[in-house]
Amino acid sequence: MKSVVIEKPGVMNLKDTNIPAPKPGFARIKVKAAAICATDLEVIDGNIPANYPLIPGHEWSGIVDAVGSPEDEAWIGKRVIGSNDVVCLKCDFCRSGNWRYCKDFEEIGFKRNGAYAEYLVIPVYGLCELPENVSFAHGALCEPLGVALGTLEKANAKFGQTLLIMGAGSIGLCMLAAAKAMGMEKIVVCATTDKRLKIAKKLGAYATIATKEQDLMSEMKKIHPEGTDVVIDATGIEECIQNCLKLTKKGGYFALAGYGRGKVMSIRIDDIHVNNLHVVGAGNNWNMHKKAVELMASGTVNIECFISNTLKLEEFEKGIDLARKRPEGFVKAVFLL
Repeated sequence: MKSVVIEKPGVMNLKDTNIPAPKPGFARIKVKAAAICATDLEVIDGNIPANYPLIPGHEWSGIVDAVGSPEDEAWIGKRVIGSNDVVCLKCDFCRSGNWRYCKDFEEIGFKRNGAYAEYLVIPVYGLCELPENVSFAHGALCEPLGVALGTLEKANAKFGQTLLIMGAGSIGLCMLAAAKAMGMEKIVVCATTDKRLKIAKKLGAYATIATKEQDLMSEMKKIHPEGTDVVIDATGIEECIQNCLKLTKKGGYFALAGYGRGKVMSIRIDDIHVNNLHVVGAGNNWNMHKKAVELMASGTVNIECFISNTLKLEEFEKGIDLARKRPEGFVKAVFLL
């Protein structure tokens, strides 16, 4: 099968690899769509621990082609998306639904081969049917939408609350789409430039702030004078995190959804202590794919407009280049197979 393989950090090639055989409890998926995530760039560059050589890709959709256990044969031929979590299902964490705390946890696209290939092997327990009215390309975006849903849940977000999203990448924009659907109000999206803020405006952001061109603090004082109920950082950048702490309403919630790349950062503890802030980590969001696809199927959340470019696997270099450079209007590149 055709696969895009990271041989080692910085070295990536299109290769012919063996079609995987599913073990008991697993299903083989004929990949129909695989989206490029900014996290994939971190794997390519060696900034996230991974098992090289590796086929990356954790945002996908496809059709079940084969299964490893006879009792799972009803899945064959079904359109699916699914969880990328490979876990034991036996420990206390797994049994409580907290899969990613499992000591045996491995993630597809990081520790195990992912979706930049014609075929992918996934645990059957993580499969979810993709309704006919959701395209394969749209279905591949269930994973980032699930990240947004999980983050908002961890941040205790509620109908009618105000929201500030720091970062207008695909995760930040998914946060906006999900928050609009759940009835949050006066949602502000911030980014360094206006490149993606135009998309945020189209999605219904109450206000946008380009921080290189506008003063963040004074603009937010006009919009949320008492501070913001829920603030989410989707950048992982030290200055952004520092500003988010200052902008969170007293007693409010601040969620860390951006990847910090292992950096040690400086924050002012009194911004948390004095204002009684609830600061939550939101780097692991599991079991949200079913809810994400239901929202897509009902039309409650439609993020198909995020697909800026569709490509063939042979064009992987172009796709990675787009994801790195993020030209104006770009959100996602998706491989269609």
